Amino acid sequence: MTTNSSEDRRDYFRIDDHAGLEIKPLENDDHSDSDLAFDDNQLAPLQDELRRLDQDIRSQLAALAERERLLSNLMKSFNAKIDTLARIMAFEQNPLQPEQWHPVTLSEGGIAFPSDDPSLVKDRFIALRMTLPPEFVQPRAVAQIISISETDGRRWVHTEFTTLDDADRQLISRHVLRWQVRQRQQPLRD
Repeated sequence: MTTNSSEDRRDYFRIDDHAGLEIKPLENDDHSDSDLAFDDNQLAPLQDELRRLDQDIRSQLAALAERERLLSNLMKSFNAKIDTLARIMAFEQNPLQPEQWHPVTLSEGGIAFPSDDPSLVKDRFIALRMTLPPEFVQPRAVAQIISISETDGRRWVHTEFTTLDDADRQLISRHVLRWQVRQRQQPLRD
């Protein structure tokens, strides 16, 4: 039996990770905006401003590094400290419950996770808010359930992102890259 290699080819690198998931099933005619599902649109302008400032700081740090390496390293440390404090504050304000943390398979194209929720069926659209440790970034997406499988006695829901803005795609991409780096840095075990 031969398989079609184009069907087996994957567009994104996938990682097996552990993530916090907030899942909201959507009505079939309402699957365009994940922000509406989580009812915290009042934070959207602040989050957009924070992203803009973060990009501005990163570009200025790159320019500063060319002229003054020591000062640039100090500013990077301050930036990392502020990021860490912000993640701690955000996590303390909205902590996920233990049952909201799941083993997942994640890529820029979608996410798979275990769930016994009978409302999660093939072709259903869901809004997702993911919490990805250790950075605790929270990308959001609308995904369509493309299949359901059974592995090791667990029901796995496989999704494909249908709505994912560029900033959230970059958060997932950076998370996947950092996960790869951490895996390479772990000492080899015999």
